[in-house]
Amino acid sequence: MANPKHPTAGLPERGPGTVTTVLLDVDGTLVDSNDAHAQAWVRAFAEEGVDVPFEAVRRLIGMGGDKLIPRVSPFTDDSKEGKRVATRRQEIFAREFLPRLQPFRDAGRLVAELKRRGLTAVAASSAKSEELQPLLRVASAEALLDGATSSSDADESKPSPDIVEAALAQAHAIPADAVMIGDTPYDIEAARAAGVRCIAFRCGGWNDNDLRGAVAIYDGPWDLLARFDASPLATAPYLSR
Repeated sequence: MANPKHPTAGLPERGPGTVTTVLLDVDGTLVDSNDAHAQAWVRAFAEEGVDVPFEAVRRLIGMGGDKLIPRVSPFTDDSKEGKRVATRRQEIFAREFLPRLQPFRDAGRLVAELKRRGLTAVAASSAKSEELQPLLRVASAEALLDGATSSSDADESKPSPDIVEAALAQAHAIPADAVMIGDTPYDIEAARAAGVRCIAFRCGGWNDNDLRGAVAIYDGPWDLLARFDASPLATAPYLSR
């Protein structure tokens, strides 16, 4: 007899090659925060006497600070100047931008649908651990996820695969059974390096040419939710009909 407390009890077993796990980027994917991150970086660099154009930083949002800092400034991420910039960026973002952030439409509903269909859902974000939980609360996803990995769980941030691999380990999943959802070329590159397929969203500000390599591209959470049964996630083992 099926256990009514277990959402997948009594339903078909997982077949080979089915999707069992979804790894979710957060910034630009569930939460409309990419511009805010870029603005915080610009202001933090300015305090160190470095004038960095917003557009230059905006194109790098999705990377971790360890990759971004040396790309747009004379500092390394482990220099005293680089550490000051990273700390100030975090302070500015938390104080001035985080309280005003909004989720993308249907972000929480998408995560809830993943769980309803029996999928394991784990955040795989380049955000600092102390930023990730507030961002997940903005997305109404914190209580729904099975786990969350951040830059604190990886030696290197995206586009290196470390965060994706850490999320796979937390989900007890193999790459072939996982799909990542992200919004930047760095999500796609990190996922592919880890052997994971990637669905991309345009809502983070990138166009389809930038998002080449994704197995499918949608406008955002609302679009994937509306077309779920025709998406790469439709091979999930416990689809409700």
